[in-house]
Amino acid sequence: MKAEEFDTKFDNGENITEFIDLSNVHRPGYEQKSVNIEFPIWMIQALEHEFKRLGVTSDSIIKLWLAERLDKKIITN
Repeated sequence: MKAEEFDTKFDNGENITEFIDLSNVHRPGYEQKSVNIEFPIWMIQALEHEFKRLGVTSDSIIKLWLAERLDKKIITN
């Protein structure tokens, strides 16, 4: 398919996903990097209580809470 035809399909709102190789797609800035953090025992216990109460993993809730806090900081600046 020529670029002009692809652009026309896109501009017309047609589904173009069949023409795209999605095997290497990634969102820049969303790559994963491991970080080690030491928490006081009282905080670990409180976090574990929340993980169990919400039925989620520790990673997911910590990432969510940090993202919410960072979003607020970005919005207020």
